[in-house]
Amino acid sequence: MNKLSFFLRRLVQGFATLLLIAVMNFMLIHAAPGDPATVLAGESGSADEQFLQELRQRFDLDRPLPQQLLSYLGRLAQGDLGDSYRQQAPVIDLIMDRLPATLLLTISAFVLSLLFGVTLGAWASRHVGKWQDTLITTFSMLFYATPLYWVALMAVLVFSVQLGWLPGFGFETVGAGYSGLARGLDIAQHLVLPTLVLALFYMAIYARMTRASMLEVAHQDFVKTARAKGLSEGRVLRSHILRNALLPVVTLAGMQAGAMVGGAVLIETVFAWPGIGRLLFEALAQRDYALLLGTFLVTASIAVLFNLLTDVVYTLVDPRIELS
Repeated sequence: MNKLSFFLRRLVQGFATLLLIAVMNFMLIHAAPGDPATVLAGESGSADEQFLQELRQRFDLDRPLPQQLLSYLGRLAQGDLGDSYRQQAPVIDLIMDRLPATLLLTISAFVLSLLFGVTLGAWASRHVGKWQDTLITTFSMLFYATPLYWVALMAVLVFSVQLGWLPGFGFETVGAGYSGLARGLDIAQHLVLPTLVLALFYMAIYARMTRASMLEVAHQDFVKTARAKGLSEGRVLRSHILRNALLPVVTLAGMQAGAMVGGAVLIETVFAWPGIGRLLFEALAQRDYALLLGTFLVTASIAVLFNLLTDVVYTLVDPRIELS
């Protein structure tokens, strides 16, 4: 199987997965208790039956569920995610307005966690049983077991409130009027704390997995053969141990990269980060079905995309892996 056929097949599988996810999300959300028309009517101060009926007709909520589902899938096929009940705006516009902030946060955290996690894990495996190994293992266990919201609150309290080193909330300084490089630096300052907090948990996982995987590979016969041939320890580590040990780490990272986008809702809420996670939380609280379905579908699409990229990374890490 050539690469083009492989990726076309994976694309078809990805679209089928997204279609199944869209149907499941639609059915589960509409099975939940609560009527969005009642919520909207309550907020507008008018809850008489005529007004409720007008709202249901306006948002197609008075139609049978199968017809609503077919209508929803038909709009999806045309790239239309519908309109938000609450914000009276196209869902795609609301999501695209928040998505860059979420991608900036999650990609920064993902790269940081993977880079430092693999480095720390490799360092621990080289010094297994020594103080370096003990220190990294303790660090990993500490941040793996500590609740993320507690770390986030303590980071704001220490580095923002007490020390005043970094801004604790928001995407940029409101009203500062920065532009160009000054605005970029301002955003980078606001990005530091949420990125570090989100990365610590995943960094601990990657460090532990890399350490365990490298220790397992280090005792394989092909590694002993490489050493017997007189290769330097550094080359054995880079070309034989680390390359093979990275495969399970890449698998896990590919699955977690997509989940990290949806899981950023807690970090975005604590740090008032204007991303898609906060948008999803607001939509859930307001029973905004169209916005909920849109955010679920976009996060699922990102997860599918990351899984496809993981297959590409496999071939880069170890070209011996066959696409079939």
